[in-house]
Amino acid sequence: MRKFGSGLLRLWVVPVVLIVWELSTRAMEKPFFPPPTKILATMGELWFSGSPLTLFLTDEALGNFPHSVGRLLAGWVLSGIVGVTFGVAIGRSPLLYRFVDPIIQFGRALPPPALLPMFLAIFNTGTKMQVVTITFGVVWPVIFNAADGARHVDPLHLETARVFRFSRAQRLFRVILPSALPKIFAGLRLSLSLALILMVIAEFFSTEGIGFQLRLAQREFELTTMWGAMIILGVLGYLLNQLFLLAERRALVWHSSARRNPA
Repeated sequence: MRKFGSGLLRLWVVPVVLIVWELSTRAMEKPFFPPPTKILATMGELWFSGSPLTLFLTDEALGNFPHSVGRLLAGWVLSGIVGVTFGVAIGRSPLLYRFVDPIIQFGRALPPPALLPMFLAIFNTGTKMQVVTITFGVVWPVIFNAADGARHVDPLHLETARVFRFSRAQRLFRVILPSALPKIFAGLRLSLSLALILMVIAEFFSTEGIGFQLRLAQREFELTTMWGAMIILGVLGYLLNQLFLLAERRALVWHSSARRNPA
């Protein structure tokens, strides 16, 4: 109850921001900055005036929102699998890390949108191009953090595992991965926010999705729809981040306890 009460207290910022936003936009009377009441009315009409059986989502929302979330999660999960696998393998081999580290740094520095024309030429428009764009763009933080976490496993833990004659698989799943998990989760969290950005950019060349609706509204000067799509993206990013933090806290509860109660 105490946590619930503190959470409610933090929500006072939301109505204050909305009131200031409403008053300031009505005072400016600029067509490019519509008041939030008009934006919410447009959002309700376009996307949230459906049947209770569909959670009040309209056909337009059902034809766009699930596709965007599916592509985002598909690219993020693929990047997580590839990034953690290669990252841990690279981190546990000093020689391999020395040769591969420049490639990782180059991949991290390369702006993923710059490769979009190449992906369009190879895969054409469609789901495959969008998932590949997201995966390639967000895999580098996962590889880097997983490799860094695997490199800095406590030598005492590894020596203890050798004393107890752990097999390679046991050392990997009982020592190396648990020690690297905080770094791995840091990379996955960063990649999740990047995946949302790349999803929008990739959908500019699509015929469905939130990014497509954002681009279409911008082209047709439907400013309330454009702002509504941006709000949807912000809410989606916030919800995904909160779900990820919840999963991270549950997965790393042992790590938090160890930090609070060092031996």
